[in-house]
Amino acid sequence: MSGSARRNIVLVVDDSPEALGFITRALELADITALVARDGASALELLGNVTPDLVLLDAVMPGMDGFETCRKLKANKRTAHLPVIFMTGLTETQHVVEGLSAGGVDYVTKPIVIDELIARIRVHLANARMSHGVRAALDVAGRFLVATDDTGRLIWSTLQAETLLAGAFPGCDIQNEGLPPELCEKLAQLIRLGRSQSSPPAIMTGTEKRLKFFYLGGTEPHEYLFRLTEAEAGDNEVLRRQLALTSREAEVLIWIACGKSNRDIGEILGISPRTVNKHLEQIFTKLGVENRASAAAQATKILAGRN
Repeated sequence: MSGSARRNIVLVVDDSPEALGFITRALELADITALVARDGASALELLGNVTPDLVLLDAVMPGMDGFETCRKLKANKRTAHLPVIFMTGLTETQHVVEGLSAGGVDYVTKPIVIDELIARIRVHLANARMSHGVRAALDVAGRFLVATDDTGRLIWSTLQAETLLAGAFPGCDIQNEGLPPELCEKLAQLIRLGRSQSSPPAIMTGTEKRLKFFYLGGTEPHEYLFRLTEAEAGDNEVLRRQLALTSREAEVLIWIACGKSNRDIGEILGISPRTVNKHLEQIFTKLGVENRASAAAQATKILAGRN
């Protein structure tokens, strides 16, 4: 190994001193630095100070078991990216499913076959490095991208997207707490909507700045990608002011101008299609038009005149 090359670091969590000793010796022989913890709580405390490249986690431990430890690790944005390999004597299907559902990337059974374990570790370390390299490249390229799980919970974001999010939601600690719950719900709706139609749907949200999230699709199992842009300042306000609309009516009109159906608009705004239709009736009356095409044309003309 080159003297300047960085050794990979693996955190081994097991309540058995014998297992810890056996595995850490094997890792050191494989030129991998081993950190150890005897239980889940100690592992999480250690992760608050040191970030390894991979976690090797015993599933069955007294107190906080490996499954709960993994869920807590994945709930923390700073450690959520870490690949977790479970190791246990349990082979029942429900335990395998529980480990993978908790966020694990792999599962090995005891007694540990060292050559197989080291091979699996190297594969997941390589995958993690590739993923990190892609995200670093996106940062350098100045891309505004966010990835979430099925529920809209933040998995990762580029630095540029993180800056936009911080400006739009100044009261939220995006870095440590993730996205606001109401935004997670909207993104989860957007994921469901994106699966059911060919054109990429979008939402607008934000408390201080208006951000537009465009759904780009799934990148890997349970990971979904969004592109962010900062909405042109005051689109809603311009329509509200010039057409004497309410804020909600202005939102509905913008999406009508984007060609969205009542069903789509309901999904985007979190309201029923029937409520969307009631807003449309008010919009038609205020604009003096009879159909959505005429309403959309008025909105487009007003917004185009700002440029």
